[in-house]
Amino acid sequence: FTQPGDLSDRIYGTPGIRDVASVCVRLHLRPGESRSVRFVLSWNIPVCENFWNPSPDGKNFWKNYYAFLFADARASAAYALRHWDRLYKDTMNFRRALFSSTLPAAVLDAVSSTLSVLKSPTVLRLEDGTFYGFEGVEEKVGSCEGTCTHVWNYAYALPFLFPALERSIRDADYKYNMDDDGRMQFRQNLPLGRERFDMRACVDGQMGGVIKTYREWKISGDTEWLRKNWPAVKKSLAYAWSDKNPDKWDADKDGVIDGRQHHTLDMELFGPNSWLEGFYLAALKAAAEMAAALNEPDAAAEYEALFERGKRWTDKNLFNGRWYGQLIDLHDRNMLRAFGDADGLYFDDESGEIKYQIGEGCSIDQVGAQWHASLIGLGEIFDRKQTACAWKSIYKHNFKRSMRGFCNCWRLYCVNDEAGAIICDYPKDVRKPAVPVPYYGETMHGFEYMLAASLIMEGMVKEGLTVVAAIRDRYDGEKRNPWNEVECGSNYARSMASYSLLLALSGFTFDMTVGRMGFHPVVGASAFRCFWSLGRAWGTFRQTSGRVSLDILGGALHLSRLELDGIHGRITVHADGAEVTGCRVSEGYIDFPADGVTVSGRLLIRFDA
Repeated sequence: FTQPGDLSDRIYGTPGIRDVASVCVRLHLRPGESRSVRFVLSWNIPVCENFWNPSPDGKNFWKNYYAFLFADARASAAYALRHWDRLYKDTMNFRRALFSSTLPAAVLDAVSSTLSVLKSPTVLRLEDGTFYGFEGVEEKVGSCEGTCTHVWNYAYALPFLFPALERSIRDADYKYNMDDDGRMQFRQNLPLGRERFDMRACVDGQMGGVIKTYREWKISGDTEWLRKNWPAVKKSLAYAWSDKNPDKWDADKDGVIDGRQHHTLDMELFGPNSWLEGFYLAALKAAAEMAAALNEPDAAAEYEALFERGKRWTDKNLFNGRWYGQLIDLHDRNMLRAFGDADGLYFDDESGEIKYQIGEGCSIDQVGAQWHASLIGLGEIFDRKQTACAWKSIYKHNFKRSMRGFCNCWRLYCVNDEAGAIICDYPKDVRKPAVPVPYYGETMHGFEYMLAASLIMEGMVKEGLTVVAAIRDRYDGEKRNPWNEVECGSNYARSMASYSLLLALSGFTFDMTVGRMGFHPVVGASAFRCFWSLGRAWGTFRQTSGRVSLDILGGALHLSRLELDGIHGRITVHADGAEVTGCRVSEGYIDFPADGVTVSGRLLIRFDA
């Protein structure tokens, strides 16, 4: 580039991963004239290979989904150029909608930056279009394969932005990942249909699948989709009390999980604990509602009774007055002897204690199931007042305003004067196990976002935003890459828990099975604007004094009820410019006429301020 004239052909040696090239377009410009050139980088590697975990039969190959859409790299490049204006317009519409939200800057930074995961090698689409994700990505290979159920539990962006892709994960899990006895693998083995992994079932992953099925049903409103997966969902739930479950989760079927419990921190807990019990309770409550919708009243009653019994026991026995915890005698070796190799793996002879337990600690995920339930409209999982007290305790003890003076012997995602929330804290007045739960000193971003959103939903908005600001300060572009929150690999999926901040701050509610949607802003309610996405439509919501507008920027939305704060008196409603009559206003919501209203442009509501 230091000399004029054409670039000459160069020979760079043997082709390989270090291939380089120079590309130049020649333009003739008059003085003062400017022109732009559009380059498209396109590739086509149609066959994907599972080289990291080959199948014994050698059938390690499948086609990437895009290979069915485009014959070669030239075809995809031509598509991009031909549809450029539309693609660019849609992208900018999304960008403007998101960043026009009147949400704190740190929240918009967190929500938008972590969406990069969906454009990274962490994810891919399989032959039939099924979405698949690693936990994260390393330099040359994905990190921790299999759309890991307990990690993707936290990823809230995909189900709202691309709900059909999220449903494809449920479909694949229930089709390929379940044994005859109801045990589910928490990692999907590739190619689809090959032998399953043979791992211990995972409580938060398996019960999380039931909760996420409920969520996808409510987002889509597709009861036929639910019906298709329902037999597998029921079987996965019943595995908790199945006599074929070697881990005896709820062997006596009393609504309390107290057996051997694998989880996302890569070890097992023994004895009742609110973290994994909460997932079980939420799954039972979700299953009760789904069973009722599918006209299975006996199953619904069974699940509801189990939920109520387990909830009562949990609220009474696992809350210590400040937070929920684990009920365990760390010296009781007999607790392990009922589970095969557990004694050898988990008993520490030096201390005489069971290893890798929470014990009396204050765990960041102790009422994490309530985060899920509050976001998806499932209601109360734990006692309301006790839950609020627990979140306050987590903020008080687990959130460190500076990591100086705190010893973390695990992975370092937060150092020196940076602030962050750790996995499990042991205040001075409680006993710390000799070998505590794994990663207890780490600041994992997905857990932190869960904490922040939960604090916001509990009315502790300032505290929640403080947690968000602390995370994004660590990823400010100088200390770390702002588009790459790292956990077990780069572009880590769990960080998409940040999307729940948007839901929490807007007070977003939904149930597309009955055409219900709502907004209950917790910041700037008198002049509030935010992005939303749901089912078959997305757009912006705006509320000012005496006026509410719902703008549809993509798709169409059918509503029977819109839940809103501050609506009263006489109202006028217009959908796509036409007046809608016969609307009924009650405290907190507007019911549209019996057949509902369909909007593809703007829903405008004026009322007495």
